[in-house]
Amino acid sequence: MTAKPTLGSRLVSLFTLVIAGIWLTPLIFTLLMSVRPPAEAITQGGLFFGSTITLENYVNAWNIAPWPRHYLSSIIFVVGTLVVQWVTVTMAGYAFARMKFAGRNILLILLLMQLMIPPGVLLVQNFATVRDLGLFDTHWAMMLPYWGSAFGTLLLRQTFREIPIDLEEAARIDGANWFQLMRRIYIPLALPAYVAFSLVSISSHWNEFLWPLVVTQSENVRPLTVALSRLIRTADQGSMYSLLMAGTVLVVAPLSILFILFQRRFVESFASSGIK
Repeated sequence: MTAKPTLGSRLVSLFTLVIAGIWLTPLIFTLLMSVRPPAEAITQGGLFFGSTITLENYVNAWNIAPWPRHYLSSIIFVVGTLVVQWVTVTMAGYAFARMKFAGRNILLILLLMQLMIPPGVLLVQNFATVRDLGLFDTHWAMMLPYWGSAFGTLLLRQTFREIPIDLEEAARIDGANWFQLMRRIYIPLALPAYVAFSLVSISSHWNEFLWPLVVTQSENVRPLTVALSRLIRTADQGSMYSLLMAGTVLVVAPLSILFILFQRRFVESFASSGIK
């Protein structure tokens, strides 16, 4: 027999629905504006609804920029960054969790301090480094500053510390080397943390705008977020809100679809990894 909902639980559910509605309002506004006839000004009719529903904005937005190239560039940027991050955060996380070396605590504090540094502060120095390496206007230039992740290192460090040390000692007695330890013990037991970190990395780099704008110039390299800025520059009559909203939907649609399809896995991964 199920317990009858209390007044407190109902209020919490109502509050959750209100917060969810507020959070969804910008997305709903974007979707409704994207199907509004482009010839109708925003001051005509209702703010959200036009006289008809049309996909003309999506057609116009798609024809302005080479979106398939930009999609490919975003995928290369996100996947390439994540693959290298898996290696770096795994090695650094294990070093801070299990290895004892001089200055470990100091390095850990410096790593924590890095989380408080705004990315824009390092923009000029990172650009100078990319230019000196001859990587300007390449996918490597977009990925290079993100190959190390302080957040991922701290997450894996905490996850590895929670794995019983007895498992590692038993494996070493059986002759396992470091790579075998990682492949058979640490990585399988830390999969929820890897999934959670991957979700954070994918979402943040898919939406990255400033750094790709600075280090890219050609259409073959620039990702979706930079391509979206072309819709603003090509507007010849004020702000074409419907066109901009259609382009925004084209950019955020892959992540939204990914979340809808795997939302249960998303929530389970974050809960298992301890991310609040």
